[in-house]
Amino acid sequence: MPTPSLRRPLVVRLCNMVGDVVLGLPALQLLQVHGYDLHLYGKGWAKALLGGHLGEQGWHVTPRAGKLSSRITQLRELKQHCMQLDPGFNSRVNTLLMPNSFSSAFEPRMAGLKPAGFARDGRSLLLKEAWQARHPSPPAHALEGFWELACRLVGTDLPPPAQIELQVAQQAQGKADELLAAHGIQPGFTCIVPYAAGDVDGKDKRWPEFAAFTHQLAARKDRQIVTCPGPGEEDIALQDHPDAICLPGVALDVYLGLLKRASLVISNDTGPAHMAAAVGTTVLSVLGPTKPEQWRPWGPQNRMAQGPNHQWPSLADVMQKVDA
Repeated sequence: MPTPSLRRPLVVRLCNMVGDVVLGLPALQLLQVHGYDLHLYGKGWAKALLGGHLGEQGWHVTPRAGKLSSRITQLRELKQHCMQLDPGFNSRVNTLLMPNSFSSAFEPRMAGLKPAGFARDGRSLLLKEAWQARHPSPPAHALEGFWELACRLVGTDLPPPAQIELQVAQQAQGKADELLAAHGIQPGFTCIVPYAAGDVDGKDKRWPEFAAFTHQLAARKDRQIVTCPGPGEEDIALQDHPDAICLPGVALDVYLGLLKRASLVISNDTGPAHMAAAVGTTVLSVLGPTKPEQWRPWGPQNRMAQGPNHQWPSLADVMQKVDA
């Protein structure tokens, strides 16, 4: 590991979705190993999600402002700070873009930074380095795309790790354990995630039979079932999944600690599935229109249930995979 005086500051624009940030973690770790001092720029929740890495690895997180003008001001201030740390900061590529959007390149360019990223969404002229993906077809897994960005910047072509190692902050794990104890929940429970935002090509990412599945799973009486609805998801938990112990309003870092204590997480295509897999918990991913080659939870311990031609699996198929 390079000494702090030799480390180079690098601004990293994080993605806007929890799952994407989790899948980008191995790339961040690769950058650190190659001597970069990471200054992460993204959603406000990124600090909680990556809290287990901030103190130990010295990463810095700047929550992204709401207005465009404020974001550009933030990035200009970040540039000045990094130039104080490294006089050569502005003589090289100094920003790596995880998202592929036009705006993710426009903002740092307007702030005087020199970003690098994939040549997509008509933004090539805004990039100091515009890279063509090495494996554009068939679509690579999202983690492999983020990993390739880091490899291109550091000049290597290593294979990605088999497992994401997302650390849970000690304080957050303590709060998670206290919450479980307060509700009489023993480690080794099953966590269900019957929620999912957005769609895939206009098709809902929520398994239609999830409520019936939870009722059937609870009837076996061989496990505690827990669910942690986010804002606006409480009614789904209480009305459709009354057999599950409902823990609403759990902070993101504490949620990580809860997922780490589960023995199995059964989930739609959504962020908590990637969080669970990244802390080492087995995930049974129930997929319909989602492309698993791009978005399945990463790690050899995970299972998947999906019907043919991106159709939903049957209830019986998912139940069978619970005990696989």
